[in-house]
Amino acid sequence: MTSHKLVFAILIPCLLNLHIPHSLASSGDSDEFKDDSLKVKLSLYYEALCPFCTNFIVNNLAKIFENGLISVIDLRLVPWGNAFVKDNNTWVCQHGPDECMLNTVEACAIRVWPDLGSHFSFRFIRCVERLNLENKHSEWSSCFRTEGLNSKPLMDCYNSGLGFQLEQSYADETARLNPPHRFVPWVIVNNLPLEGDYQNFVAYVCKAYKGTSVPKACRSASVDINSLHNADSIGPVCYSNEAKNLTSVTTLQGKPESPRH
Repeated sequence: MTSHKLVFAILIPCLLNLHIPHSLASSGDSDEFKDDSLKVKLSLYYEALCPFCTNFIVNNLAKIFENGLISVIDLRLVPWGNAFVKDNNTWVCQHGPDECMLNTVEACAIRVWPDLGSHFSFRFIRCVERLNLENKHSEWSSCFRTEGLNSKPLMDCYNSGLGFQLEQSYADETARLNPPHRFVPWVIVNNLPLEGDYQNFVAYVCKAYKGTSVPKACRSASVDINSLHNADSIGPVCYSNEAKNLTSVTTLQGKPESPRH
């Protein structure tokens, strides 16, 4: 009996001690980052083969996963850009049919790997866009292997037609932007279009963040918002009006080649 009492005497305080940290975990910095209402909404409207979108994704946006800024950002990627629906059967993409295909592939990546916090979809998209920077966009399927991702969910999304439905919804959303986008990359922070100052997005995110646990990126980076925001002189972009003069199309029934591993 004495030994049983000793066991319970030790076990019960241990259980209570295990419960205390759990209750403490419901408050503080980590809880703040889990509160979506405190996060800054950052939306990127882009197209897969615009070189300026590619450069922004690979060399600018990717840094939010390295400097901790992703903890305060609700990131949304919209791969449609300056494309438009010519009729019920064809899309026109600024950089040709390959761009229509890759827009759809990236839309499927966002659908099948939705947790941008763990950035599986962003890893894949960044890989595809990096290949574009190297003029190797036709090798996009190699990103399944290099990123250690299963190709089947994405290809099922594409081949089932779901990817095209996603793109149609992105087309509708992009068309409803107010003010309308004039070029890509088109970056919006908490409903504020950054226009020509999109490369300075970190400053806007840091200014918009109202929480108390300020990420390191906001403490170390310059948070000055420069005068380019409303300037007529725009930085490196792909203008939407140029796309309207194109004739390159891809059918809605078109499918990319099966990935080769």
